[in-house]
Amino acid sequence: MMQPRFPFLDTLFLLRNDECITIFTDIHEISAKEISDTADYLESEFEKERLEFQSNQIDFNKEAAVWAAKVLYHSAQLYLVRKDTSKDLRKLIPEYTGKRDVSFLLSADLSLRFLPQIITALYDADPEDPLIRMLENILQEFHYSAVGFDAELGNINWEEELKDKTYRKLYLERIVEKRSYQLAEIPYINQLLIAEFGIFKDIYWKELKIIEN
Repeated sequence: MMQPRFPFLDTLFLLRNDECITIFTDIHEISAKEISDTADYLESEFEKERLEFQSNQIDFNKEAAVWAAKVLYHSAQLYLVRKDTSKDLRKLIPEYTGKRDVSFLLSADLSLRFLPQIITALYDADPEDPLIRMLENILQEFHYSAVGFDAELGNINWEEELKDKTYRKLYLERIVEKRSYQLAEIPYINQLLIAEFGIFKDIYWKELKIIEN
């Protein structure tokens, strides 16, 4: 198992393995070496999770994974280190401008799935923190990573969003795992879930209502 050697990788490694973070005294500049090592680590994690995809058609998207890792790392550090950072928030938490596809969503999710915990901590410290809205906007676009967080979803064409069968499978599984009623009671998603459950619906999720169109 790869061991953490740098602040950037250390933060991601601990979050993914122990669900805890290390807060450093300053926000360190991320070196090219750290980015390379982190990309290798995330790719190895992606390959492990690929076993659940039941598909070999989805490749690791290095650009998306590194971008999401930087967002998570900087968000975690900004929880405590805020001196002289307000002018740099957009630089530290940039928007993603690359291609949005299933490979991109699942690669980014390696890190973004932990973002709701950071948002909750930030909100508890200061509900007016402008960083919160920036992170919520990211999760509104990457809502797969926010399942269970009850993020604002906006106007989503779910039939189009879930047209890829692998992404659809993973999305439905996460809804069930997180018991996200917000998503499970959306009519289209509800129909998909009920069809998947079949006669075992009460075993999988007894409390879930069947939503009629």
